[in-house]
Amino acid sequence: MSAHRELIAIVGPTASGKTSLGIQLAQSLDGEIVGADSRQVYRHMDIGTAKPTLKEKTAAPHHLIDVVDPDEPFSLGSWLDLAHEAIAGIWSRRKRPLLVGGTGQYVWALLEGWRVPRVPPQMALRADLASRAPEDLVNELRRVDPEAEAYIDPRNVRRVVRALEVLAMTGKPFSHWRRKDPPEFDPLIIGLSFPRHDLYRRIDERVKRMFAGGLVDEVKSLRQHGYRRDLPSMSGIGYREICEYIAGEITLESAIERTKTGSHRLARHQNSWFKPSDDRIRWYEPGEDPGEIVREWLARSSRYNGD
Repeated sequence: MSAHRELIAIVGPTASGKTSLGIQLAQSLDGEIVGADSRQVYRHMDIGTAKPTLKEKTAAPHHLIDVVDPDEPFSLGSWLDLAHEAIAGIWSRRKRPLLVGGTGQYVWALLEGWRVPRVPPQMALRADLASRAPEDLVNELRRVDPEAEAYIDPRNVRRVVRALEVLAMTGKPFSHWRRKDPPEFDPLIIGLSFPRHDLYRRIDERVKRMFAGGLVDEVKSLRQHGYRRDLPSMSGIGYREICEYIAGEITLESAIERTKTGSHRLARHQNSWFKPSDDRIRWYEPGEDPGEIVREWLARSSRYNGD
């Protein structure tokens, strides 16, 4: 295998078949899969996050799945650190990394080289800043980071506080962290596209399988193990609705329908991250096989780099 570094990414909305294609390509290219899903990082949350099954994980090595407990903090910065580590390890084994997932923020942060401050919430500092008048905070931000005015709405006090918090903890203004450092690898981005009606049908079928496959019991087990309803991990689609059902706030039928509706909304949100007009993405529809294009791209990339 070439010493030159390449990365294949498979993106698209939920239920579009990313996992299956990722495994197919990993097997044909001697690759390993790096998950880009903000929900699959949590342990014990398998059914509702549509994690790869044991059979699928056996078919191809997977990374960044089951990395934290549901009550552990996890951020974009956390994921980036783990993703860089996993990809470096795959390259060191002379395998091909395949980034597979639908969390657009994760995907583009890695592919575009976002600078992300590793600054968890500083509650005492936030309380101190929040005690000050909003106009004082805005004036302070303008003084220490003049560029911030171009991208931070002064009416968004939480955003202003976060900018001052990051500066206090890193010594660098928020504008520094908005810049990008393009990574030193060549990406091929494959997008999976379905007509909306067909995608919604696939989503609804998946939701039915999740409920039939024990999603309610999975959420009950999480609650019995002390994981609270208000945890960020438990706000995921399906988990929130089942918590409401368990608490007697809605019926099971309502929980199912709300999970379908929430999943439709998620798909639309994911499509805003991965736009058909984005010429960086090579789009494929149902039944199309991108395998040949992938192999051609790898051959061209190797020739271009003199390998």
